[in-house]
Amino acid sequence: MRSFRLLAFSGAAVVALSGLPAAVLHAASSEPIDTSAVQLEQQQQNGIAYLSGGIGLDESRAIQQAKGYSLHMTFSTGPGNKYVPDVDVAIQNMQGHSVLTLSQVGPIVYVQLPPGKYVIVGTRNGHEQRGTIELQGGTVRDLNLHWSDAT
Repeated sequence: MRSFRLLAFSGAAVVALSGLPAAVLHAASSEPIDTSAVQLEQQQQNGIAYLSGGIGLDESRAIQQAKGYSLHMTFSTGPGNKYVPDVDVAIQNMQGHSVLTLSQVGPIVYVQLPPGKYVIVGTRNGHEQRGTIELQGGTVRDLNLHWSDAT
């Protein structure tokens, strides 16, 4: 598996984001990013490139600035839409063939998928959430998978 560092910085304390509402991240997106708190690495599986991260405010803002990814997924829970970083994700094409399978990712995942229709299944604490998306050339689709507090 070939990968390269998009942004890599070490020695930083990472702030847990799971307690912050998703709206907080978007409100602060114009603030400067402290790159010492950011570590993102583009990875590939089956020829599909993806980024997973968003732990801490700076890392979540950095991943949101990444370009070239056709699917932007976020994972949240509860009435406050708190981001969660512990989701297993399976992406299948409409023929049921697995395109990408990821373990314990999030709370933000960006994927470079070719145009087509896909079924996305997120599993957290044994509970599934599903979404279906259609990607057309050059479009970016957003998908939020949300779990209630009970999961």
